[in-house]
Amino acid sequence: MKTFRQIGSVTAMNLRSLPQRLGTSFVIVIGIAGVVAVLISVLAMSTGMLRTLQNAGRDDRAMVLRNGSAAESSSALPRDTARLIGDAAGVKRDADGKPILSAEGMRVLTVYKREDGAEVNVAIRGVGPKMTVLRPEFKIVEGRMFQSALTELVVGRAASRQFRGLGIGDKITTRGATWTVVGVFTTGDAHESELMTDVEALVSAERRGGYQSVTVQLDSAGSFGAFKDALSANPALSVDVSREREYYTQQSKTIGQVITIVAYVVGSIMAIGAVFAALNTMYSAVSARVRDIATLRAIGFGGSAMVASVLVEAVLLALLGGALGAALAWVFFNGHTVSTLTGVGGHLIFDLTVTPELIGVGIVWACAIGLIGGLFPAIRAARLPVATALRAI
Repeated sequence: MKTFRQIGSVTAMNLRSLPQRLGTSFVIVIGIAGVVAVLISVLAMSTGMLRTLQNAGRDDRAMVLRNGSAAESSSALPRDTARLIGDAAGVKRDADGKPILSAEGMRVLTVYKREDGAEVNVAIRGVGPKMTVLRPEFKIVEGRMFQSALTELVVGRAASRQFRGLGIGDKITTRGATWTVVGVFTTGDAHESELMTDVEALVSAERRGGYQSVTVQLDSAGSFGAFKDALSANPALSVDVSREREYYTQQSKTIGQVITIVAYVVGSIMAIGAVFAALNTMYSAVSARVRDIATLRAIGFGGSAMVASVLVEAVLLALLGGALGAALAWVFFNGHTVSTLTGVGGHLIFDLTVTPELIGVGIVWACAIGLIGGLFPAIRAARLPVATALRAI
């Protein structure tokens, strides 16, 4: 108990002297705030992208691609494949007994960002007539739905806000056709980064004979195994089957890892600078309190109290910096819309997402920087010879 009382007393004395060292203490706070803000903001990009892609998938929907295809863009399925897939066990059927699925094709279109005119790619997705039943989250919010067999498009709301020339009535010319935008849709997921049209119109315009993927509504999430086994056992098919959620998660895996690595590398570089700032500040604080430390040691305060008091001060300043950095990341980055190229085809539009978990990561980093930055000055305070320090008075 005596040691804890000593720690409390010395820490209180140190904190009361903070106003006299406001400038140097501010260096620690600002340095750590910068580290935490950058770390959280970059990680928020990875988190937002993952959430957007995972929202595009459900466990009771399955995606079928050509065997060995890593993504829809590299897949090709013959027309009769869709019929064979629809006959498999585990596929949900409508009131007329028809399988609920969408045989789909994709092509990439070049458009331009509204903010800076930069050239980017977006995906045009051709969908089957059962698409709205298959994806009940799909809603037309402006204009109308495209008509089958016509060169009409509906545009995702996120894409219409980010890119030029995607308003209702606008014309989009591709190699095989001129498309008219007739509506804007929302899905709340990655598909809002796309344009959609009738798959037969897209296949005809592109002069392609088949599809690139088939998305199937299962009877239930538990029907996936039976569905996959049925397709694997069919000698007429050479396909890969995955849950829709797993497919989109896999598409984001590589770029998500790259963003996370970049976040920690950049954060580590900045953290090294913040550690040196903390070291300089805390060394200066110890040097300025040589008399106080000597006096306390002379009247019986132990070295552990000196160490703990310096560390507590450093961590408290670091926590203040971490909280400030997290607040800045939340205010300036949470919900900010960005786009990036992913494996799903074209650019993915998503919102940066600052979660409580990311804030926790930032606070942990702040505390670690404070501990490292305060450790050596704390040891110096504990080892300061009393007689030498008293002679300096």
